[in-house]
Amino acid sequence: MKHALPAFLLLLPACALFQRPPRPVHAPAAETAGVEFPLALPLDGRQVVGGTMLKAIQLAMDDYLPWDRKLPSGATPLQECLSRRESYDVAAAPGSEAIMYVSIIPNAEACDIGGPPILDVGANYVIDTRGWRILRVQQ
Repeated sequence: MKHALPAFLLLLPACALFQRPPRPVHAPAAETAGVEFPLALPLDGRQVVGGTMLKAIQLAMDDYLPWDRKLPSGATPLQECLSRRESYDVAAAPGSEAIMYVSIIPNAEACDIGGPPILDVGANYVIDTRGWRILRVQQ
């Protein structure tokens, strides 16, 4: 028991390594008072993404832009923009036998800061949908 406290104090900083992804922020009730759900989703612009495809996209995006990724100090506006998930479009398609192809593509309009086109950003993934593993990455 005498050595339990020092061992605990040594392990305590390691707990910081096991962080969970951030939880989504909910708006305060005062802000949402007038927000209503429609009887049905509008057909214009509606997209249905199957659960398998959604999970493959999430796996690829979590690898490409991890939630705990920190920007370097002095990051440029372009680096800041490219660190946000909403700056990308995603294309996904099923392959043969439990394979999903996922392409993460920068949205040219999202980071329009007046420079040359962004060519060396984005990635292609091959996802195993049985074991939920990344089989290949091409950047």
